[in-house]
Amino acid sequence: MTDMWAMELGAVGGPLRLVARALPDPGPGELLVKVTACGVCRTDLHIVDGEVTAELPIIPGHEIVGIVAALGEGVAGFLPGDRVGVPWLGHSCGRCDYCRSGRENLCDTPGFTGCTRDGGYATHAVADAHFCFHIPDIYSDEEAAPLLCAGLIGWRSLRAAGDGRCLGLYGFGAAAHIIAQIAIWQGRQVYAFTKAGDSEGQDFARSLGCMWAGSSDEPAPAELDAAIIFAPVGALVPAALRATRKGGRVICAGIHMSDIPAFPYADLWGERTIASVANLTRDDGTSFFKVVQKARVKSVTTAFPLVDANIALERLRAGALVGAAVLLPGEPGDYQRQERF
Repeated sequence: MTDMWAMELGAVGGPLRLVARALPDPGPGELLVKVTACGVCRTDLHIVDGEVTAELPIIPGHEIVGIVAALGEGVAGFLPGDRVGVPWLGHSCGRCDYCRSGRENLCDTPGFTGCTRDGGYATHAVADAHFCFHIPDIYSDEEAAPLLCAGLIGWRSLRAAGDGRCLGLYGFGAAAHIIAQIAIWQGRQVYAFTKAGDSEGQDFARSLGCMWAGSSDEPAPAELDAAIIFAPVGALVPAALRATRKGGRVICAGIHMSDIPAFPYADLWGERTIASVANLTRDDGTSFFKVVQKARVKSVTTAFPLVDANIALERLRAGALVGAAVLLPGEPGDYQRQERF
């Protein structure tokens, strides 16, 4: 009898295949999670395309929401039946200088959910309890899933951007639509930059309260105090710099970006800064889940059954989603009739 089912990536560039696996046992400090929802992130596309190196074969997915099914030895803070979220950073060594200074996001020997550790495109997943979060009751499983990466990485990026009043968001997808709501709740003016011709995305941004939405090819309608780049497009860095006032910050939020083209020093001069954001810390998660409840953030999602993971990824690649895609695994018994090997 099959214990769990998963969509597995066997080779770079290949499709995900439905596979049967024995149900794993959680090790010391780990949780076995019955997955109820898993968000589809652009990083998953980078893994499929080989732009982010994964340990293949791998089960992708790092925006996991589920129910604790079993506890490994030594787990504290969780009980069977608890609803939890599992993010991208799935493990850290706890010993290096970064880990010991609260910067485990920069750990020298990290583990990443859905990349070096099997993830949530599955009916079950094993997770390091130290990197799991309790999910606020105000969110359904589907609503909560995008918060585990799009939300968390967006929140770390927003913190890195500083407290400036005028904020530009380049690329208005899963992360930007969450962070725009928080920034607006904080009293900021948010300007959304999308691909040329993306009128649907621009309308979506305005519907959430953005001051302005237009093409990233257009000049900003106001000087920005900071800009966050969510799109993996290096050419947006000099564009954002030109839109940012002196002393402003440009934050690159993605794990992968195309090469940044050369630009004149004058665009950077004036104490403008460029910084990247890498992964997340547990403090990011703790503070983020407090803020999203206060701000009453709503995530906009499109649901897909687990077996349609390839379709969801292609919709994401084509820019044919508003908000975030989420996979719903259902019950393991539902897959006994599947013939998709």
